[in-house]
Amino acid sequence: MEIFKKSDWIWHSMDYDENEYCEFYDVFYWENKNTYLNISVCGDYTVFINGKYISSNQYQDFEHYKVYDKIDITSMLQKGENTICILVWYWSKSGKRYFTKNPGLIYEIVNDDGILSKSTPDTPSRKSLAYESGDKIHKISPQFGYSFKYDASKEDLWIFGKYNGFSKSYITQPKKDFFERPNKKLIAKDTVKGKVTKSDNTYIVDFGKEIVGLCTFSLFSDKVQNINIAFGEILENGHVKRKIGPRDFSFDYIAKKGENHYTNYMLRLACRYIEIECESDIKIDFVGIIPTIYPVSDSVMPPLCDEDKKIYEICVETLKLCMLEHYVDCPWREQALYAFDSRNQMLTGYYAFKDKNFNYARANLLLMSKDKRDDNLLSICFPSGDPITIPSFSLYYVIAVKEYIEHSGDLSLAREVFDKLCSILSVFKANMKDGLVMLFEGNYWNFYDWSLYASGNSNNESKTDFMINAIFVMALKAFSFICDKLGNKNDFNDIADTIIKNAKERFSNKQTGMFFISIKDEKPTELANSFAVISGIADNNQKEIIAKKLAKDELEPCSLSMKTFKYDALIDVNLEKYKACIINEIRQNYKKMLCFGSTTVWETIDGDKAFSNAGSLCHGWSAIPIYYFNILK
Repeated sequence: MEIFKKSDWIWHSMDYDENEYCEFYDVFYWENKNTYLNISVCGDYTVFINGKYISSNQYQDFEHYKVYDKIDITSMLQKGENTICILVWYWSKSGKRYFTKNPGLIYEIVNDDGILSKSTPDTPSRKSLAYESGDKIHKISPQFGYSFKYDASKEDLWIFGKYNGFSKSYITQPKKDFFERPNKKLIAKDTVKGKVTKSDNTYIVDFGKEIVGLCTFSLFSDKVQNINIAFGEILENGHVKRKIGPRDFSFDYIAKKGENHYTNYMLRLACRYIEIECESDIKIDFVGIIPTIYPVSDSVMPPLCDEDKKIYEICVETLKLCMLEHYVDCPWREQALYAFDSRNQMLTGYYAFKDKNFNYARANLLLMSKDKRDDNLLSICFPSGDPITIPSFSLYYVIAVKEYIEHSGDLSLAREVFDKLCSILSVFKANMKDGLVMLFEGNYWNFYDWSLYASGNSNNESKTDFMINAIFVMALKAFSFICDKLGNKNDFNDIADTIIKNAKERFSNKQTGMFFISIKDEKPTELANSFAVISGIADNNQKEIIAKKLAKDELEPCSLSMKTFKYDALIDVNLEKYKACIINEIRQNYKKMLCFGSTTVWETIDGDKAFSNAGSLCHGWSAIPIYYFNILK
């Protein structure tokens, strides 16, 4: 049956706000047979049937790649009359986590008897009474987007059939093609209740470890009052770090007088601690997180010593916490899908999980391929409407597709995204001058790493650098591999040799054998020289010189996420000779996290102090020890 054939995209009004909450309900009748809810929204959703929570979590997609969920609701139905109530959160302005234009809900309830309920202009709807809509709500971070404010004193019993203020809906957008969710839905686990301690006028809730999921609580208030609930990965001077620069890691809940029971099924938090600040004392029954996890099973851990096992375990835990409907860089601060970050996560996931995580990785690579920009580069995140992007990250996408083929043997994805790969490489080819790729000018961030000379924040008068050329060479080689596997013509066949010749001439110091990023007299870096080795720009003699310096830590260090390329360079030169060096450096860096008591791995070695006190303590790109513990065993 054609999906949503008789359904419409609807909203409560054609006059809508940014960051708006809308509620819908319908009554339908059921006798028997397996019955399914098909649903898609612009934003996120929560579904209740007969007053009970059923499902939430819209797959984050694009207008031209609209994904729907198919949910079996048979077990929740009763013979005769049933109600469906749907809360939709529409974000409006695109950020780094979403790309939405018009608001809308489209759904249908179907079984073999036909359509039992569907979204049409006759579907009753209203703007939410309890959730505050509009752009006055603060944003958690520029990447994360809006927080929320819920006023329990205004809530009614609409999900239980006591409707007030509902009217007919409006059609907000035309029909479009739909795609079924390409991976599994997240699983909601049993609530983890934190340990509550009163401190002055606040309550500190400790979950004992980093956790990701939905906030839920039960409390008693003797009056209507505003309660601010902050969340964080660490305490500073006994309190959650709520406000850090432009960020505010909190939401507001206006308690009604008496008992309050609340769960937000749409905004996922990542934290170890929650801090509750209220106007007067409250009685807390519990504060908890409902963990929402992507269903995976761990692979057998390779033989490791006790210390290495602990490192491996916190890396696997980090990977899991960074797997929502797609990979996220960090679940606390951003929850965004980046092409580079996810490349590291995919590579480690192939070894961490029993099914090698192929389906999940494939869905992420497919989602990224659906991105559309006028310049044919990939966006900074997916889905995203942010105008700025990082050119080098588009090249890592090509490399990630190649690595997916190497580990899965599946060629269907490469066939599907082949034109996208060609369009990406064409951008860099067109940006070449005198045999080298130029830096991108304008609304581009020429970023490579959070290390010396590589963050893209300094002026580069040379208009080119070594890194963009080395990464382009790696992407060209990856593309050649893909073409060979597919039997496709390679229209970029001769470019790599040209760049290798010119980059070696332009960016190597003939006296030292070292490569530099942009300026000859800069301090030699692990980053540039590691890429010189693995790209093949360095000759064999230079590779030996570089490897010795890498092993002795004589070069300016790269960050944790880029250590993967340092280790690959050492393996490229002499695996047996440098194997112990790689393992020892992993132990040195990650032991610091274990000693700190962290249950996940950090964004950088500086932990929470990085980025002006905003460093993430759970960051997927740093889970690379999983890969090296497996291949070096």
